[in-house]
Amino acid sequence: MGPLDGVFRREWGPAVAALARWSGDLDIAEDAVQEACAQALRSWPRDGLPDNPGAWLVTVGRNRARDRLRRESVRPGKELLAVQGDGRADDRVVHGVRDDELRMIFTCAHPALERLSQLALTLRLISGLTVPEIARALLLTETAVGQRITRAKSKIRHANIPLRVPPSELLAERTPHVLSCIYSVFTEGYWSTAGASAIRDELCDEGVRLAGELCLLMPAEPDACALYALVLLHDSRRSTRVDANGALVPLDEQDRSRWDRGRISRGIDGLRRAQGASGPYLPQAVIAAAHATAPSWEQTDWRTICRAYDQLLRQTDSPVVRANRALAIGLRDGPDAGLAALEQVAHDPRLARSALVPTVRADLLRRAGRPAEAVRWYRDAIDVNGSEPGKAFLRRRIAECGGAIA
Repeated sequence: MGPLDGVFRREWGPAVAALARWSGDLDIAEDAVQEACAQALRSWPRDGLPDNPGAWLVTVGRNRARDRLRRESVRPGKELLAVQGDGRADDRVVHGVRDDELRMIFTCAHPALERLSQLALTLRLISGLTVPEIARALLLTETAVGQRITRAKSKIRHANIPLRVPPSELLAERTPHVLSCIYSVFTEGYWSTAGASAIRDELCDEGVRLAGELCLLMPAEPDACALYALVLLHDSRRSTRVDANGALVPLDEQDRSRWDRGRISRGIDGLRRAQGASGPYLPQAVIAAAHATAPSWEQTDWRTICRAYDQLLRQTDSPVVRANRALAIGLRDGPDAGLAALEQVAHDPRLARSALVPTVRADLLRRAGRPAEAVRWYRDAIDVNGSEPGKAFLRRRIAECGGAIA
């Protein structure tokens, strides 16, 4: 897709959400945006990038969808209304949700759908993530992700689930999914699982924006405040996570003077407003705040970080959390303690396709002064790491440990 890839990534979610609201059909919306992107690939290199690429995609997509609906005369009445214009645009104002993408996320969070299907569908429709990217994010196979997306769309269509925001009294029961989805969008941008770039700025920006929109929608919801604090605190370090050549810079080598103090301040304020939150974002925000406020790597408060991981584990028995907690224990109590903690999760099948365990093990072995053993695990991590900058960083570690780079 070349230089237009970033434009399509940025505009995909808003365009699909707008056309889904207009047509009432997820498949029609997604297909229409895909056709519009294909047309853009032909037109934009010749005519130049339009002033408003998103509006261009929506207009072209609507025309493609209208042509399709007119050809398929057996479509249900609600879809034929879309061809004529059904006047539902004011629905956003009635519900107080100003953002089409948030409306779509709440729609996909319908309780009739399984949670993983909700998340996979939303990541596909809102963020434009590919099936392989979603599979890595959810620790599932690509086949399983594809099936979940297909089944979720089918259920929405055949159960006649409306593509709208639920009444205000039902918003709270769908909030946990919405929070999870927004964080997954941000995470895929901040720790890109595949491709040539370590960071995908458009997804980071989207995650921060959607978290802020949700806080405006639900200002009394502490978990929404916790998520907003978390993404702000992480995002404050974004510009220092890669060097001028796009190579990853680990946290202990980052230039803290370049961290965004405004975002750190707003993140700390959000953390105060998040007290009482019961979800997983508060302890994660505490961890992020400990890093963001530490004057140096050596002065990091690992005791607070480990306590926050313990709290997080009481809420969710995630193998990812256990592996990251093992690294924190190793930095608090020494590498051997961290390796012992890692062994408790190292063989969890949910991490079989992840580079997390071998990377953490290699890092702890390196810190323990066992470079030859570390090299072996860094090589294992390279084999399952889908990010080119991630692979390059692991090769750097191998060289530092005296190993030969394949």
